[in-house]
Amino acid sequence: MFITSILRNRALKKHHSQVRTNITPLKDIHTAVAFIDVEDTTFDACKKDIMAFYRENGIKGEIFFFDFRKIGNAERLITSITNTVLKKDLNFYGKPSREKLDLMLAVKPDLFISLINKDDYPIQYMATCCEAKFKIGRKQLPGNIFDLVITDQTTPDGTSMPEDEIFKSFKQLLAKVK
Repeated sequence: MFITSILRNRALKKHHSQVRTNITPLKDIHTAVAFIDVEDTTFDACKKDIMAFYRENGIKGEIFFFDFRKIGNAERLITSITNTVLKKDLNFYGKPSREKLDLMLAVKPDLFISLINKDDYPIQYMATCCEAKFKIGRKQLPGNIFDLVITDQTTPDGTSMPEDEIFKSFKQLLAKVK
């Protein structure tokens, strides 16, 4: 555990983006990346909402998926293998492969959106390395990576809000930034 945290901190320090981030008006955003969790029951609706948001605002964007489920031989992957970070794409201490990082960086995003409701190392690494000038997420990551965080209230049954509801909140706030 101690060695793992040393390696994780070294990787974060080595690949940390040098771009200063701040809240940016929607009119100044031309490219974006979004990360969603396939384990959320509304991920498909969320994906459609994000794509519609990109189209409506003239944003060239990509969606990346985190899918760390165990997929059996009878099951099939429900997202594009190219844009999906799988458990096998992580090294022994949780760092995503260089291929997945390069795919994200190739977009040269102005906006980074994380709808992942965890502060696990893979999303922390991707958010830290991303050179976007505006970063938003559901949970603040160590080092205060996100410029804007929308935390959700748990429902009476103890579950958190679905990704598509959180994304609608993001859209409303982004529309207000002038």
